[in-house]
Amino acid sequence: MKRCLVIPAAALAACLSLQAQENRLAVRHWTPQQHWFHDARFGMFIHWGVYSTLEDGEWVMENTHMSVHQYETLPQQFNPLQFNAAEWVGLAKAAGARYITITSKHHDGFAMFGTKQSDWNIVDRTPWGKDPLKMLADECHRQGIKLFFYYSQLDWHHPNYFPLGATGHAAGRPEGGDWDKYLDYMDAQLTELLTNYGQIGGIWFDGMWDKPKADWRLERTYSLIHRLQPTALIGSNHHQRPFPGEDFQMFEKDLPGEKTQSFNREYAVGNLPLETCDTINNAWGYNVHDDHYKSTPQLIRYLVEAAGRDANFLLNVGPMPNGKIQPEFAERLRGIGAWLAKYGDSIYGTSGGPLDPRAWGVTTQRGNTIYIHVLNWQDPVLVLPPLGREVTGARSMQTGESVSFSNEDDGTLLRLPGARDPIDTIILLETK
Repeated sequence: MKRCLVIPAAALAACLSLQAQENRLAVRHWTPQQHWFHDARFGMFIHWGVYSTLEDGEWVMENTHMSVHQYETLPQQFNPLQFNAAEWVGLAKAAGARYITITSKHHDGFAMFGTKQSDWNIVDRTPWGKDPLKMLADECHRQGIKLFFYYSQLDWHHPNYFPLGATGHAAGRPEGGDWDKYLDYMDAQLTELLTNYGQIGGIWFDGMWDKPKADWRLERTYSLIHRLQPTALIGSNHHQRPFPGEDFQMFEKDLPGEKTQSFNREYAVGNLPLETCDTINNAWGYNVHDDHYKSTPQLIRYLVEAAGRDANFLLNVGPMPNGKIQPEFAERLRGIGAWLAKYGDSIYGTSGGPLDPRAWGVTTQRGNTIYIHVLNWQDPVLVLPPLGREVTGARSMQTGESVSFSNEDDGTLLRLPGARDPIDTIILLETK
């Protein structure tokens, strides 16, 4: 009779947990650029356009049923004399952001760069007459910040965006249009963005959800991008499973897997690098009436929650029409940067896990180090499920003091510090 090896249940669970982590990492056949993006963890989103002159958000054309004729009066009022690319990039760096994503064209179709495909752009239509993306790209290169271009595939202005999708019906455009010519126009603008602004981080698409069943020629467009800049990453906010050619998966106003937004409920988290984006108040574009600002601690905790789910956090600002970033946004960004200056080792370059998110918080990890982020726990003792490895040391990241622990059959028991951090009590575990 053969002898059987009996493995205790707790040890088996730990082995299975470790195997699951290894399996998850094994499928990451990522490029160096994808690894960089995954490790960056924090970016600054910028929604800026001629809509800011109305101070009512980036959807003002659609929400107020403005016609193309009415909307075309806005560029004449747009003169951002106080725009300073160095200040914007400097603020991103002060916030601890590793990259910037800015709107090159939003749903209104207005190009915030010097495109040659149409005069519907900031250089030709505004009294300012400058290309802010060129200035921003040059400054990002100087200050060592990667720059991504947001590009809306949806267009409420272009006559060849036809047939119409779910939005844009009040724009008063003539019936008819050549869809392939619109896609040619889009590819030509993308070619400009990928050849006239130096090395960029990637393209952040939005708006495909307006016509989800249309033939967007994704293979052709994605091949164009990767041919012009092989290291540029592609992501799309289409609220579907990632398509071939996409390099990261994004979630709008939602943590990956949480599915709190209706448009995120039909697709699962994949094996690409992840990103979640959200706003500081409720608006993406400048809205003078929106004073529902999230606090700095709220935003930091969201960053931690995202990292615990192995995702980046792309935090939005909507600059004013004069080119300044409003002080409420700048204050919060600097507050996040101050926190990251102290505790960024628990965020940058980490992976989510080894535990799935819990009611008390999340975990991040790098090598043999696990960071326990205690966000919601008042009791003196916290019992962790099996981590898949033996804990050999524990200390508070805030104070550096040792934290009492014991490795039990059913997991690891931590005796938390009596003084808790009001934002995030971080316990650093060293493991075998």
